[in-house]
Amino acid sequence: MLRGLEESALASAIRQSTWLYPALEIVHILGIVLLVGGALLFDLRLLGFSKNLSVPELARHLLPWSRRGLYLIIPSGILLFSTNAVALSADSFFHIKIIGLVVGGINAGVFHRYIFAAAPEWQQGNTPRAAKAVALCSIVVWVLVIACGRLLAY
Repeated sequence: MLRGLEESALASAIRQSTWLYPALEIVHILGIVLLVGGALLFDLRLLGFSKNLSVPELARHLLPWSRRGLYLIIPSGILLFSTNAVALSADSFFHIKIIGLVVGGINAGVFHRYIFAAAPEWQQGNTPRAAKAVALCSIVVWVLVIACGRLLAY
């Protein structure tokens, strides 16, 4: 299956193009900036920075940008993976990255499903410990995912 993906016409075209692979990398990095940048700023607020900003208002501003980052990351990541699927699937950094992505998704899901619903009731600047734990987990996971993604090139 991975060999077929790697040998597909689209993967071959990306590999053979002078500009397509670098363009996909740029799109992927811009998506990372949007996703992780917004999430990091939101996580820092949950950890107690910028207490003058309302958590729900900051979420309404930042989190749609993070979501837009996903719209760039997912297709570009799949296309980049397709160009070297066999070798990447055997790399331990790739496995750690995928596990990190799953943990990050679960962490975000837990936050939005169970913790964030009470955010309007939080006293200004007083974030519950559960929200702080999720924020800390988010920061660690996204740094890990970015580091592993970068280490795949070596």
